[in-house]
Amino acid sequence: MQRFFVEPHQIEEEKHQILVTGGDVNHMKNVLRMRPGEEVWISDGQGKEYHCSIEAYGEEGAMLHILYVQEAQYELPNRIYLFQGLPKGDKMELIIQKAVELGAYAVIPVETKRCVVKLDAKKAEKKVARWQQISESAAKQSKRMLVPEVRPVMSFKEALKAAEELDICLIPYEFARGMKETREIIGTITPGRSIGIFIGPEGGFEENEVAAAVETGAKPITLGKRILRTETAGLAILSVLMFNLEAEEEEI
Repeated sequence: MQRFFVEPHQIEEEKHQILVTGGDVNHMKNVLRMRPGEEVWISDGQGKEYHCSIEAYGEEGAMLHILYVQEAQYELPNRIYLFQGLPKGDKMELIIQKAVELGAYAVIPVETKRCVVKLDAKKAEKKVARWQQISESAAKQSKRMLVPEVRPVMSFKEALKAAEELDICLIPYEFARGMKETREIIGTITPGRSIGIFIGPEGGFEENEVAAAVETGAKPITLGKRILRTETAGLAILSVLMFNLEAEEEEI
């Protein structure tokens, strides 16, 4: 069943109605060719989901009738922020899509010293807008209760400053100590704590960047004996965290 996101003000629970506006109306009506009577899921981005049927299409948008409401538990118990070094080509699109599917709360593109891609302000704004669309599509597909934000591109220094507000930060690094130490670090992360993950671009981080991250409290970890591509590394640690955090949440 198709899923769409709306703002809370578009929902009138007392009238059992939701008004869908914007591009989603065209997608429902002309792309998916959904007709009155067909059913959809609507998320308010705050933890509630509404099972609805389409009443009618009008000038203001698509009017939906609320069949029932439920508090869904699809989100991870932790907010995970992926600080991703800008990769070449369209790799960022894949990274965002899969990070959203795996439960990331936000993705922050980061310019590091080894980034080949250099974006001026105008190009960066267009890229972020495109990446946000990908995040929304992935959120709809994976039954997320919110659309993860793709933040404006940051410098590495700005990213470290932003990460200081988080409870714990991890930085996969090829010279980090063994898997035992990594498992112990991940084992200390309990539900509710905010997590930052720093992933380098092609070529990884420079040593002084890793040192700066560690100085601000980031913990170097290993992702195994093999060298992972930038588009693989973040997804690998996100998968591990998703498994561990959801398993621990079930035990509480």
